[in-house]
Amino acid sequence: MQAEPYDDDAPVPLDPAPLAALFGGSAAGVGFLDPGLRYLYVNPALERINGIPAAAHLGRTPAELLPELGVHGDLMHRVLDDGRPRETTLSGHTWVASPLERRYWHSAFHRLENGGRVQGLVAIILEITDYMRQQEELEQARRRLALLDTAAVSIGTTLDMDTTCRELADFVVPALADIAAVEVFPPDIGHEVRRAAPGVLRLRRAGLAAAGELAHQMAQFGHLGEYIDYKEETGVARCLATGQPVAENRDDTGEFLGALLVDDFRAAYRALGLRGAAAVPLTARGRALGVLNLVRAGDSPDFSDDDLVVARELADRAAVDLDHARRYAHEHSVARELQRSLLSEPRGPHSHVEVATRYRPAERGVLVGGDWFDVVPLRDGRHLKAMGDVMGHGVEAAVAMSQYRSLLRLLADDDLPPHLILERLDVMVERSGLDRAATCLLAVVDRMGGNCEVASAGHLPPVFIEPGAAGARVVRVPVGPPLGTGFGGYRTASVPCGPGTVLFMYTDGLVERRGEDIDVSVGRLAGLTLPVSGRLEDLLDDVLDRFGDDAEDDIAVLASRIREGALPGR
Repeated sequence: MQAEPYDDDAPVPLDPAPLAALFGGSAAGVGFLDPGLRYLYVNPALERINGIPAAAHLGRTPAELLPELGVHGDLMHRVLDDGRPRETTLSGHTWVASPLERRYWHSAFHRLENGGRVQGLVAIILEITDYMRQQEELEQARRRLALLDTAAVSIGTTLDMDTTCRELADFVVPALADIAAVEVFPPDIGHEVRRAAPGVLRLRRAGLAAAGELAHQMAQFGHLGEYIDYKEETGVARCLATGQPVAENRDDTGEFLGALLVDDFRAAYRALGLRGAAAVPLTARGRALGVLNLVRAGDSPDFSDDDLVVARELADRAAVDLDHARRYAHEHSVARELQRSLLSEPRGPHSHVEVATRYRPAERGVLVGGDWFDVVPLRDGRHLKAMGDVMGHGVEAAVAMSQYRSLLRLLADDDLPPHLILERLDVMVERSGLDRAATCLLAVVDRMGGNCEVASAGHLPPVFIEPGAAGARVVRVPVGPPLGTGFGGYRTASVPCGPGTVLFMYTDGLVERRGEDIDVSVGRLAGLTLPVSGRLEDLLDDVLDRFGDDAEDDIAVLASRIREGALPGR
């Protein structure tokens, strides 16, 4: 049955006595309002909620009494119009003093009717501030967990320190800051760093990010790769000294103390309306690696304790990745220098032999391997060429490579055929306790006999390029097990190799590709030809250009030939 229209100005008689008996002891606030939304009755609980005496409510609307509460007057009018009860959440402030920035109430509105005529509304109010704060805390916790989960796959994707620093800076903007800078101590080796003045902390800026329009002003805050100096009293220095985050927010007067900032950039930060700054240490295994600097500007909120907890967790995780990258970079540098010192360019063993070599390390991110080559002169104008690859990477592989090469040079003096050299080398490696196996290809070229004796210990086949030929010969010689296994069983094959014939040897990094059969990869080497210049150096440059660009491992190549004029008997 449709209720009769109501009149906002019509007086509504109301006896408060029975209402007080019904709702006086209720914990929920209860208020009766006339069709004009003016209070007719409020119970004691609503008095306490609003902070206004009951008498002061009467005849006035909620909007008049509580201007900061955000009362939904349009919703109450809809309840009066169609009679459908409605619920909503009110938030804001009443006249009750509270330390909370915002309070919340759950409100329900029901239309009152009498004899088919609309008499007004009853409002039931229950404070849910504690519940809402718990929900907000839960939601905040969920966001933090989601942020940390995302960080696990977004930061530390490589073993490069600068990449990790950039990933960290990009990740925290804008989630935690408007501007972020990641600064680290210079590496132990590989960088020449000017000496800092006494009492000055010097860091290298390796990551920098800014949100929104601030990204266009990045140059004001320095550049990647430059060194930043901090005085001892700055927050960054204190952060690294104590191992704890340091934060500073703008004070109530709108002034910012700026103790965290570098003098050179303080003016730029102030011009942006600096809100707050925080320095979070990057520490792993008890060692300080650097600092994560966070800056908030404009309308962004102050840094809270919860913000620093999240920032510290992100910094700790990133520091582990940075430590791995630092250790990798150190080992990589040591291994590279060791390999370079050991893998010196061999000199031609005789004036009648021409030799060219190349070594190309894998792309950054792959630890140096154990590729090696050597050329050893023998009696009667012969010479031994070796190409090997120690399994594994790193300093241990480089050291093992040097041991293999030293043993090989020792055995070469005994003037043995290639297969016997491999047999003895296999035994010596096994007895020496060297725990890294290696492949090896040996070739003894005899210019007098015009042939080449070849033996292989698990290595890829040699390639022979004849002068003027339209292609090359990939010679499939007998292949024995890798050195260091103790199985032996090597054989020597004889291959024609006269003056001018180029012997080309290589490691698997040149041809081995993921998802491709190795025989197919090696087969492409049959297309090798001598360059127009005829120079071996040009041949190796062409080989690396054609096959080395997408290599996933180190590459060593060697090309040699007997000079055209070096005929037998001369």
